[in-house]
Amino acid sequence: MSNIVIAFSKPEVAAGIKKILTQSGYSVQAVCTTGAQALASVNNLECGILICGCRFMDMMYMEIHDYLPPEFQMLLIASPSSIQEREVSNLVCLSMPMKVHELLQTIEMMEGDIQRRRRRMRQQPKHRSQEDQQIIRKAKELLMARNSFTEEEAHKYIQKRSMDNGTGLVEVAQMILSLLQEG
Repeated sequence: MSNIVIAFSKPEVAAGIKKILTQSGYSVQAVCTTGAQALASVNNLECGILICGCRFMDMMYMEIHDYLPPEFQMLLIASPSSIQEREVSNLVCLSMPMKVHELLQTIEMMEGDIQRRRRRMRQQPKHRSQEDQQIIRKAKELLMARNSFTEEEAHKYIQKRSMDNGTGLVEVAQMILSLLQEG
């Protein structure tokens, strides 16, 4: 589950939303009454959702949104007349008066989006330096020459050793080079 921070200028509104979320199994990391408190809270967390109102003593929701880390999404709960920006990235709006099931469905949808983004980030290939690529290439060439592997077989061999040992491909390639070049 994502980290949730609630920020409303009226503490009773924040407490009501926190109660709804905690009764539904969500964990609320912080409840804030100013924009500065909200930003301080989200900056201490890896990713999540900021649920907030429109106006604070020290700033408006768009100012908070502008300083929000990219890993965070904002759920703005306000009157329809207060919601100006509807097509802003990482901003979802719910109009007041709000229904409990709408809040919970929206949080669930936002969490799904956060999970998909995390998966995509993990699936992106790591960018290796030229030096690291060269070490892996030399290890594959050595395996191909010594063991009559195809390039694909050599790569799979290095990958398997990497997974078995819990080390990176470059470390395994360096080990292969040091062991096979000695002998």
